[in-house]
Amino acid sequence: MIFGYARVSTQEQNLDLQLDALLKEGIPQKNIYTDKVSSTKEDRKNLKKLLNYVREGDTIVVWKLDRLARSLIHFTKLMAEFEERGVRFKSITEPFIDTTEKSSHSEFIINIFAALAQLERDIIIERTKAGLESARRRGKVLGAPKGISKKNQQKAVLCEEYFKEGKLSVSEICERLDISRATYYKYLRHRGLSKKLRPYTKI
Repeated sequence: MIFGYARVSTQEQNLDLQLDALLKEGIPQKNIYTDKVSSTKEDRKNLKKLLNYVREGDTIVVWKLDRLARSLIHFTKLMAEFEERGVRFKSITEPFIDTTEKSSHSEFIINIFAALAQLERDIIIERTKAGLESARRRGKVLGAPKGISKKNQQKAVLCEEYFKEGKLSVSEICERLDISRATYYKYLRHRGLSKKLRPYTKI
């Protein structure tokens, strides 16, 4: 079976353009899943339903890659999951991403994306290390906040650093650290900044 997925970031934005494109691809209306939620949020209920429903041999079609994936890292994770499950994928406006037919070109592009995603991960790690070192020099306590795993304590510290700098929006911080807005605020609360959110945080 063939399924479509469409997403816009706010309730004010319109899904019609994406829906028209998906219908033109021959996808039945009942097979099109939609969300109205920011790309940085992990909890996209209808995308989750779609991913749980599709089976081997099915195809997922989107209007653009950024309608599906939160980041390059997220995209490569999804592609790996689709390949493992035998689910095919197609982007209407980016025909170079099409696994519905065996194509060395699409495979090459996906491999390039995977390499770039790994580079992005490495940059995040280096940025995290630099942030931690900067915090240590200022005498910041770097222990793991209660309720947060050791694996994520570094991101919690960076959330605090970016928050206090006030140069990046919440969305930009979430994208940079590959976390949801809910996780971002959770980390800030664990760093003891819940009372200071409004003065510092950009939308």
